[in-house]
Amino acid sequence: MGSVNISELSKSYGSVEIMRGLNLDIADSEFVALVGPSGCGKSTLLRMIAGLEPINSGTISIGDRVVNALPPSQRDIAMVFQTYALYPHKTVAENMGFALKVSRVNKSEIAERVREAAEILSLTEYLDRKPRHLSGGQRQRVAMGRAIVRDPEVFLFDEPLSNLDAKLRIQMRTEIKQLHQRLKTTTVFVTHDQIEAMTLADRVVVMQAGLIEQIGTPLELYDYPCNIFVATFIGAPSMNLLQAELANGSVSVGGRHFPGPSGAGSVKLGVRPEHLQLAEDGLPMTVKVVEPTGSETMVFLDFQNQDVVAVFRERHEFSIGQTIQLQPDPEKLHVFDADSHKRL
Repeated sequence: MGSVNISELSKSYGSVEIMRGLNLDIADSEFVALVGPSGCGKSTLLRMIAGLEPINSGTISIGDRVVNALPPSQRDIAMVFQTYALYPHKTVAENMGFALKVSRVNKSEIAERVREAAEILSLTEYLDRKPRHLSGGQRQRVAMGRAIVRDPEVFLFDEPLSNLDAKLRIQMRTEIKQLHQRLKTTTVFVTHDQIEAMTLADRVVVMQAGLIEQIGTPLELYDYPCNIFVATFIGAPSMNLLQAELANGSVSVGGRHFPGPSGAGSVKLGVRPEHLQLAEDGLPMTVKVVEPTGSETMVFLDFQNQDVVAVFRERHEFSIGQTIQLQPDPEKLHVFDADSHKRL
């Protein structure tokens, strides 16, 4: 069983507490992404699971074993780093099989495991090459192959795609997802890129300042963010937030009224960029910048000194300084308390 269970985990550096009472359960065969801004604690959490970082209190279990006191080599995990960490003087095959050689696995079994991993990752023709003769994507596949041959209970990925160019990142995302679908190995994947997290993971863990803000499937987080932080972090471009007033089950903004939750007071009305549509009776907004990408048009606007982004799949001609009327989809609105930032 490759489940990972974290209970009441705390971590401090001297007097500075960076994580307190963190709980997370990852099921066997599940792909979970840890996502959040730099410094939120996601890489530290991954390193604690791996045994590369000591914990102050709490428990970490992999399968049915509490691994708090076990060194990394005894946790039955394999880690893929941001830097490929390949031996430059060894061939691809030697790099992939090195950990098995250190563990005194016999040569024929090492060769077989390396061959199988190379076939999975389309590396068979590169087994005799040195890392310097490989592209960035090929080097990352070698690093993944080195993890695969160990047949671990858990894969740990620490921002493995951040050094690749945009096109290659998309290709490697697909390869990692296909790899998980084939091997079904429990995977914990750290990234600061929420698009990576949403496209790869079964569930996404959104972290901030050492705390878990929300856990859910990608679409749960996108459609039902629990607070403003999650709402603006998940989704690109991020959700628009407009100052509004809530009263009698109605949210008013710019003289327009929309259905809302019960309660009264100042709120933030959230609307995704793709949920703004041109309408004669919409909210008047001034065009500041237009960015056509071919498949869609992104428009940056001003509404009562508030920045707004709209995304259109249809092609429109907009002029800088032009005032257009945009109507939020009333079925797709989000309302957050202005003080607590929690979803209402």
